[in-house]
Amino acid sequence: MNPTSILDRYGDSVVLALGGLLIGVMFGFFAQRSKFCMRAAAIEFWHRKFGEKLSVWLLAFSSAVVVVQLLILTHSLDVSTARQLATRGSISGALVGGLMFGAGMIMSRGCASRLLILSANGNLRALLSGLIFAVTAQASLSGSLAPLRNTISAWWTVDGGSSRDLLAITGIGHWGGLLSGLVWFAAALYFSVRSGWGFWKWVGGVGTGLAVAAGWWYTYFISASSFQPVQVQGLTFSGPSAEWLMRILASPAPEIGFNFGLLPGVFAGSFLGAWIGNDLKLEGFKDGYSMRRYIAGAVLMGFGSMLAGGCAVGAGMTGGAIFALTAWVALIGMWVGAGLTDRLLDPDTSRKSATKNQPQTVLAT
Repeated sequence: MNPTSILDRYGDSVVLALGGLLIGVMFGFFAQRSKFCMRAAAIEFWHRKFGEKLSVWLLAFSSAVVVVQLLILTHSLDVSTARQLATRGSISGALVGGLMFGAGMIMSRGCASRLLILSANGNLRALLSGLIFAVTAQASLSGSLAPLRNTISAWWTVDGGSSRDLLAITGIGHWGGLLSGLVWFAAALYFSVRSGWGFWKWVGGVGTGLAVAAGWWYTYFISASSFQPVQVQGLTFSGPSAEWLMRILASPAPEIGFNFGLLPGVFAGSFLGAWIGNDLKLEGFKDGYSMRRYIAGAVLMGFGSMLAGGCAVGAGMTGGAIFALTAWVALIGMWVGAGLTDRLLDPDTSRKSATKNQPQTVLAT
């Protein structure tokens, strides 16, 4: 049965939702087993450790870049109509939102995707933070926080098309994008070997990146096979979280599609990974301070992700893999925001880490 016949029989929405579910299972499983976490990677980077967490993130990110660019070069993928490139974007929103999101993921000890993955493992702190993240994201999209988001976004905007395409701006093209991805992959291999071999670190890191690339390819494949307009999109967790919240609270519910299957898929994949790895464990808050910190972090991430045009995966990896200008501005903002917040909230940890990595001076007696 060819793709057109399947779409005619089941409909675009159902086929997209099923693809989102399967790709979500793939992402959730590999991210859980590899302990993929941008927050942990950022902390290692700013503490100059360059260990396992940074290696996993680099493996995932570089794998996504390499595969996406290969798909584009072989004419198996066209992202020119993706919102990260085709529509008008906001540099100010990406920068401010990225900084806020980076700060929030340090405070809540995980980005949006990590909160969902931990929730499936029994972490009640992550579950509460994820719910608050979804509420704030929806409020920022079309609720009480939308005017503030629109105001900040209007400070500095950029036209869609080549003006948002870093490969076009720099002139290096998709071959240059592929080469960049291969360089980052080589760096990931170096840090991985240096920090010690781990099966799930390698397989899980690469598998997580492949899931991001699969999201782009699948939605493009359906759009090219369908007679109806289908949005080419990749993995993200801010928009789908807000969409699922409105699906539960509002009527009529939003139309089902790729995002409909994504979040349940990630939850199921993470649960499966935790069950296989014996990681299922019920966890809660230790004290009032930690609860306030998680809640504040979730609010910052919810508003920041909508302002930046995506979360650590949506803007950082999905948008970064196609070299969208605003996605890279947001990604840099997330890393900077995470580093500054970690230093402010946990100064003792940062100081000890910096001292540990400095060369020791031997005093003569």
